[in-house]
Amino acid sequence: MNQLFRPGPARHSARQPGQDPDDAADRPTAKMAFVSILGFWLVYFVLATARALVNDLPAQGEMLLRRAIVTLAAMALTGLLYVLLRRFDDVRTGKLLTIAFAASVPLAFAYATVNYIAFYGFPIAEHLDMEMEKSGGAPMDPVSLISSTAIEWYFFIASWAVMWVALSYAAKVRRVERESAELRQAAQSAELKALRYQVNPHFLFNTLNSLSSLVMRQRTEEAEQMILNLSTFFRASLTREASENVPLSEEVRLQLLYLDIEKVRFPERLVVKVAVPAGLEDALVPALILQPLVENAIKYGVSRSQRPVTVTIAADQVGDKLELWVRDDGEAPATAAEAGTGVGLANVEARLKASFGDAADCVSGRPSAGGWLVRLTMPLVRA
Repeated sequence: MNQLFRPGPARHSARQPGQDPDDAADRPTAKMAFVSILGFWLVYFVLATARALVNDLPAQGEMLLRRAIVTLAAMALTGLLYVLLRRFDDVRTGKLLTIAFAASVPLAFAYATVNYIAFYGFPIAEHLDMEMEKSGGAPMDPVSLISSTAIEWYFFIASWAVMWVALSYAAKVRRVERESAELRQAAQSAELKALRYQVNPHFLFNTLNSLSSLVMRQRTEEAEQMILNLSTFFRASLTREASENVPLSEEVRLQLLYLDIEKVRFPERLVVKVAVPAGLEDALVPALILQPLVENAIKYGVSRSQRPVTVTIAADQVGDKLELWVRDDGEAPATAAEAGTGVGLANVEARLKASFGDAADCVSGRPSAGGWLVRLTMPLVRA
């Protein structure tokens, strides 16, 4: 935020520039586990079958059936591994990896045992013995064969477990990122509410001072009109959430209600002008973002002038940005001692920053023609 225009005294600115549904959605699902297990072991089945065909091994039909039985048993065993890992979803990733590697050991031996029974526990195993004898080897004893197969397939089973741990870790990262975003949004909403709630008391304080002045001067009709306008203003402004954006037409309507209140104080000196193109009436702006600016125009422009002062509220579209202007043509700016004594521009700048970050800007200064002007720039978003 900075100042443009010809340098002049500042006005009211602090500176002069349990698992919920979402958690469940983040976790790897049972369907993902089923698909990954099915894919892993179907790859094995296809590759093993292709190798048997290429090598022209005997009893292809029966070997295919037994291979299918082994594959189904392997899928069931890997499913047990999945059930075990799901029980430890909430532990640290390093510990989950340790559990995965450890649990893969007995499962590898269980798979090797099923494989041995399927291929060596029935009479057709003599064909395998004959092939080994042809290659110059000798049939291995069951313990050695099962142990050898378990060592070979341990890494295959463990690789699926590592993949699942990676999926679980990725889900945790997504969940943490989502929770972090929700916390940032909650903090931003709280900040906006705190800033918005500063506006109404600030405005009310100034208005009650004016009302007190009217009562002391026995201007009862004007005081009654101010009370009525004040009631209407608060009824309109307090029905919305503190952090809610409103159409520009609604924001201008609220400011005109406020200016009607001030016209009771300055019936001869306050002139109001609104210049908002019809195409921008539905542009969304932070509620009451113009309030401190209009207040400053009254306090430092109208109240200190002896002649009529025009307070102008204007809007314009520049590219994909919305520009809002509040200007008065008064002659008596705030003194240096008064700068930064109220909500003023500091509140406006903070709300813009909280709502739009660096995409918004606020500049203020005294134009060469006199008076005071504040320009707000923010992204153009339509209702």
